[in-house]
Amino acid sequence: MNRKTLLVTVGLPRSGKSTWATGLSCPMVNPDSIRLSMHGQRYATLAEPLVWAIAKIMVRALFMAGHTTVVLDATNTTKKRRDEWIDPQWTTWFKCIPTSPTICINRAREAGDTEIIPIIEKMYMQSEPLTEEEAQQEWL
Repeated sequence: MNRKTLLVTVGLPRSGKSTWATGLSCPMVNPDSIRLSMHGQRYATLAEPLVWAIAKIMVRALFMAGHTTVVLDATNTTKKRRDEWIDPQWTTWFKCIPTSPTICINRAREAGDTEIIPIIEKMYMQSEPLTEEEAQQEWL
């Protein structure tokens, strides 16, 4: 039986996570897309538990459909968020996209997406680097 692999991106908004993930030839689960398809907004506090439950179900469903590698394209900037993707049913690898907050903010401005700037700043301040154990599972 082929071992299942979940590639979990780690990085700020506008860091290049989706660009990296799109270059792979495997299915991708993206909570931003789930949010937009559910309620047409970037974020709605009350919907977040459902967004993450759907993302987890999508990952499981893709593995059950026979895919051996799936990408979770999300920020995952805290250990708590990353821990949610550790599961004995698959091997979890982390792909860090270490783009500076300044570059992420400049990209947001260039795209006319200024509402994300305070979110980038907040996430940067709250972000936690990979632990030593997580770093051993970093996808290079």
